[in-house]
Amino acid sequence: MKNDEKLVWLIYDITENKPRTKIAKTCINKGLYRVQKSVFLGTLNNNQIDELRIICNDIINPDVDSVYIFPMCEDDFKKVKLLGQAFDKELVADEVKALLI
Repeated sequence: MKNDEKLVWLIYDITENKPRTKIAKTCINKGLYRVQKSVFLGTLNNNQIDELRIICNDIINPDVDSVYIFPMCEDDFKKVKLLGQAFDKELVADEVKALLI
């Protein structure tokens, strides 16, 4: 991970299929990995985080949808506790599995 990059969680609750699909594709295009159906994880720099926030804001309906973007330093990420079926093993890329396990 480069100095200007942060681990980023993006979590959403979006009611309509079309914007939900657009958000998911945007996350993948930004290099984030799907951890669960509505949860993505990856590394982004501050400019990429801002760009992602703007894109998501333009896609969602703010009256009914929610998108959370959580940047995390690597030290804090190492403190994350995973319980039970914390992620969908079929959706998670090997790169993310290495971070989570």
